[in-house]
Amino acid sequence: MNAAYDHPTRESSNGAQTGANGAQARTPQPGDWAHVQLIGELSRQLTGSLNVRRTVFRALDFAVPHFGDWAMLAFFDSDSVSVYSHDRHARVAGPVLLGRLDPRLALGRFRRRGVSQRYVAPHDDVCAVLGDLVPSTPLREEAAAHQPSAALAVPLNIGGATNGVFVAVRGPDTDGGDYSTHDVLAAEEFARRVAATLESARLYEERREMADALEQVLRPPELPEYPGVYMAARYRPGQQRLRIGGDFYDVHGDADDFTVVIGDVCGKGIDAAVYTSLARQTVRAAAYFDRSPATVLQALNEVLRPQMSQRFVTAACVRFRRRADDGSMTATMAVAGHPPPLVLRADGTVEEPGVTGTVAGIISGLSYVETDVRLGVKDTVLFYTDGVDEARGEEGFFGHDRLRVMLPEYAGASPATVCEAVEQRVLEHLDSAAHDDIALIAVQNGT
Repeated sequence: MNAAYDHPTRESSNGAQTGANGAQARTPQPGDWAHVQLIGELSRQLTGSLNVRRTVFRALDFAVPHFGDWAMLAFFDSDSVSVYSHDRHARVAGPVLLGRLDPRLALGRFRRRGVSQRYVAPHDDVCAVLGDLVPSTPLREEAAAHQPSAALAVPLNIGGATNGVFVAVRGPDTDGGDYSTHDVLAAEEFARRVAATLESARLYEERREMADALEQVLRPPELPEYPGVYMAARYRPGQQRLRIGGDFYDVHGDADDFTVVIGDVCGKGIDAAVYTSLARQTVRAAAYFDRSPATVLQALNEVLRPQMSQRFVTAACVRFRRRADDGSMTATMAVAGHPPPLVLRADGTVEEPGVTGTVAGIISGLSYVETDVRLGVKDTVLFYTDGVDEARGEEGFFGHDRLRVMLPEYAGASPATVCEAVEQRVLEHLDSAAHDDIALIAVQNGT
């Protein structure tokens, strides 16, 4: 016998289940309760599972031996198919990755029709059926070793599509014998729950892969090493579950002429972080043609303005050039709505260059002004975002004054020490309160 199943039901006036043609549905069978227990336990085991492979293994562990001596889960991907199997005498195996799915075979027909099928000897040659249903010679031999007298194939349907097939076989001595109607119903419920859990797990894994790829692009870059220059940075996103945010920094160039930029995209999290990549790449491209900080910020403004959609960017850009005569450096600065970097002299003096500029990304045609600062040996330039000075604790904002007051005690210290000290003071001020993204970068003339 070779039968397809479709099971619409409705409630009759006396409370009994009836089929679509009005005939009373079957009464509960003794084996129904075992199936209900299995499905309930399956649901408990699969709840919260977000790993595709683990979900498949757990599902097949439940399927064998409840639905048969051997079981298979086949999944469709474009025109190919991947298969996991479970023998009651062995563990789950797979995936076996197979090539193009022949639409003429039973597996191909299942993908088109999405309707359950059962096969029972002697009306069906079950081994021959498996030859059409199981797309791998080793797997067919594995299933045939149980001398199957019955087979059941149930589609994994979700969202109006058939994404795979669940196949189980029973040998002649297996408890339960042929597959009954309530076996088919239980297997269909099993397939529905497995399909739904797998879809959630697949979506989670796809989004995780996308997030990982995005993070690789948006993560703050490794700082270069230049002779005679010391650099360090600290970065702390406002949303702790993320490792990226709206603040960014970048360094490019060579030891005698390099550019440092730090910026803050309006907003937090991934939504803001997407624009940080655009800002960083814009700055890099602009500086390739002209390292003038004013020109770089002007390019940043013009490129971002049509794309920011009610957002804006603040940035500070500094070009460092080595002076050949005395080993000092010239730092040429320009800012776009961003606090200018602080200059911590080797003798403990703190200077704030008087340079200002409008935020980027809102008004077309802006120009920016520059100012030069000479850096002697052990002089340090500290860049920071508003996550530092606008960190709000019980005593209000951390503010520029606290930052300037604390810096002299770190005169001549390494950039790493300066950045770590500032971050720690800000966190102490916050006292576990929520905060914006925090970015710091310090550059010191080491010669």
